[in-house]
Amino acid sequence: MEARLNTFATPTGAKFGKYLIAAGRVLREAGVPVATLHLVEIRASQINGCGFCLDMHTKDATAAGETAERLNMVAAWREAACYTEAERAALELTEAGTRLADGTGVADEVWDAAAKHFDEDQLATLVAQIALINAFNRGNVMVKQPAGDYVPGQFDDAE
Repeated sequence: MEARLNTFATPTGAKFGKYLIAAGRVLREAGVPVATLHLVEIRASQINGCGFCLDMHTKDATAAGETAERLNMVAAWREAACYTEAERAALELTEAGTRLADGTGVADEVWDAAAKHFDEDQLATLVAQIALINAFNRGNVMVKQPAGDYVPGQFDDAE
């Protein structure tokens, strides 16, 4: 399978992609546990059907020490006992923020649950992470970016 477009081979796509990657680095340094950020990336990518991002973020999470049990249960996180209450709140916020087109927005209860576990800067980080992964998902799905060949840390050197 081949992508419809190699966005990194275009001047605008390459520049935009580097900015998105840089934004992701900022979020990794912002105080939300990296494991939580990985869960957010994986859950949004599942909802959006982005195979490339699922490949990337499950491999990166594994390389960071995440367990197979927790990775395998992300889609069924409500029924899985392996997540903390803070992770559950982040996953619920991810689902609400990713499914905006369903017309329900982000309910106050969802926001309040996240606010019990994360301070304002961490909430800003989660909102930005959810928006960022949704941007990556949508771009990759539109160009039919193939999945399976990602190597952990592959984009670490992108400027």
